[in-house]
Amino acid sequence: MSETPRLPSAVLDHPVWSKLFHYTIGPENAALSFEQRLARENGWRADFTRRVIEEYHRFVFLATVAGHEVTPSDAVDQAWHLHLTYTRDYWERFCPTVIGRPLHHGPTAGGADEQHRFFDQYAATLAAYEHWFGQTPPADIWPDARRRFFRDPLARRVDPATAFILPRRTTLVVLGALAILALSILWLSLT
Repeated sequence: MSETPRLPSAVLDHPVWSKLFHYTIGPENAALSFEQRLARENGWRADFTRRVIEEYHRFVFLATVAGHEVTPSDAVDQAWHLHLTYTRDYWERFCPTVIGRPLHHGPTAGGADEQHRFFDQYAATLAAYEHWFGQTPPADIWPDARRRFFRDPLARRVDPATAFILPRRTTLVVLGALAILALSILWLSLT
């Protein structure tokens, strides 16, 4: 994890932060590291993946010091989900020796009450982030609540061997150009 000089001393001097800073997820001798797996499974660039892992460490720090339940962004949640699959590392090394307590993942039970609860928790998490780290969280990893709870959950795993994956903007431009070409051909054939 890259240490950011802007972090307040209350964070830098905290024993949990020190342990998180030196902690690497998963076995060190793995042919496919946690970072590489996270990038591969989410289609992320290496630099973005490193930032997500750093933000996951910040989230975990908040979970230990905020004094209330915290809710991760979708990207941070992806890192947490993958970390949970490294069960021995997570439960036998990370929780007891790095953060000093169990950190369970509690997904929503659904419904309006849960939606309000998670909106409130997410807002409290973002406020705790600003309080502890002295800066706003990066918007590309910690988006606003509307995106976090209405757009990000719509993401789906796609098998690139069975589907075309095209960026929406590129697809619209290409479809627009094809429509213009088709109309031009039709118009020329009628004249």
